[in-house]
Amino acid sequence: MLNVLRTSLTLIMMVVFFSTASARNYDEGIEYQRLKEPVPTQVGPGKVEVVELFWYGCPHCFRLEPNIHKWLKSKPKNVEFIRIPAVFNKTWALHAKAYYTADFLGIMNKFHKPFFDAIHLKKQPMSTVAEVKTFFLKLGVSAKDFDNVFSSFGVDTKVRRARELSREYGISGVPSLVVNGKYLTDGPMAGGRKGMIEVLNYLIKKESGK
Repeated sequence: MLNVLRTSLTLIMMVVFFSTASARNYDEGIEYQRLKEPVPTQVGPGKVEVVELFWYGCPHCFRLEPNIHKWLKSKPKNVEFIRIPAVFNKTWALHAKAYYTADFLGIMNKFHKPFFDAIHLKKQPMSTVAEVKTFFLKLGVSAKDFDNVFSSFGVDTKVRRARELSREYGISGVPSLVVNGKYLTDGPMAGGRKGMIEVLNYLIKKESGK
């Protein structure tokens, strides 16, 4: 009987512990920070915007990708997720052009993870236009379509805006997550990839009024 009581008490304590942990509060200035100037969102009323700023050459972004993929499957219905390739130098700009080229061509599902894999698993730097073009050709894109879209005004406009937003969000590195143009978290603040997702969910609830 005593053992049964001890087991029951242990189970109750575990439930209380995990309930408390799941409802953990995070502190502004520690696990996340408020942007000095809010950045206008791209979503409608009642929606919460989540922006991931990343770079294909970043190993931390590569490792975060499975966490993001899993989170997307269960994200709240009121959340709109937007990826923005951060732009701070020529190589980052080249990768951003590749990202938006894939977007314009409608092949993001075929492009995004394989491009990450090519850089981090196959050790292909993708540091020249020729390397990027070869990658697209292997995906079945014609040379003509690649050249037309990659050099288009639309792609250049997207890359310029990505460069501007990289500055406006005030990120110090990637990957970074921004919620509703107000709050920013990243690996060092949140304590790693798992922490980023936990802080992200907390901020979404905060912005959803829950």
